[in-house]
Amino acid sequence: MKILAVCGMGFGSSMVLRMTIEAVLKELGVNASVATSDIGMAKSETADVIVTSSEFSKLLEDKGVPIIEIKNYVDKREMKEKLLTVLPK
Repeated sequence: MKILAVCGMGFGSSMVLRMTIEAVLKELGVNASVATSDIGMAKSETADVIVTSSEFSKLLEDKGVPIIEIKNYVDKREMKEKLLTVLPK
């Protein structure tokens, strides 16, 4: 499974998202790769799940994959709750 963490420039916020995603995946014992991307590149990248803010999620709706909208990028509880909705059972 590939998870794409997306922000505006592909540096700061997406790296924070990546660290939070990886911490939650480790906690859950889920093996997945997590990549970071800016909004422009994300449109052409492949992923099974996209994690981003609500402002960017609208720009990626046509990707045809689940998009998780995160409000607090460092909140592991929020991330876990939302990831569990899209991770394989």
